[in-house]
Amino acid sequence: MRASPAAPTAPNPAFAATTRRFIMEMPIAAYFGFRITDIGPGFLEITQPYRRELCYIDGIFQAGAVGTIADFAGAGACVTMLPEGWGGATADYTIKLLAPATGENLVARGRLIQFGRTLSVAAADVFCVKDDKETLCATALITARTFPNAATSTS
Repeated sequence: MRASPAAPTAPNPAFAATTRRFIMEMPIAAYFGFRITDIGPGFLEITQPYRRELCYIDGIFQAGAVGTIADFAGAGACVTMLPEGWGGATADYTIKLLAPATGENLVARGRLIQFGRTLSVAAADVFCVKDDKETLCATALITARTFPNAATSTS
């Protein structure tokens, strides 16, 4: 659920399709099985279905999987604000694990904090979902570097 009352305006009118393509073309996103479940300017939600391969013991997602989805959601929130023909990559992220990540899904909600010409900052909260109940299991702060990228241009 988006918390921002006044969403920023994305400079690329096709930001949603561009962001989806940018993320889902990454081999790791396909391997994990990410689903982008909500997107808006400065906001991205990713759902990760339970997979035993992403756990450290049956039923509990491993910290690396939790950090990965947080990183993607936060950096992806930054990517939604890029002009056409630009790309982004994580420069740094910090995650705080708050509770065991048990459940059928992980849901990460990334939100833009500050968009910059070279560096942008976002936050992401990760929830484990069990029996339709969400529990906050991690929170992260992400810095993304932006750059011109001909591979992302539709021209």
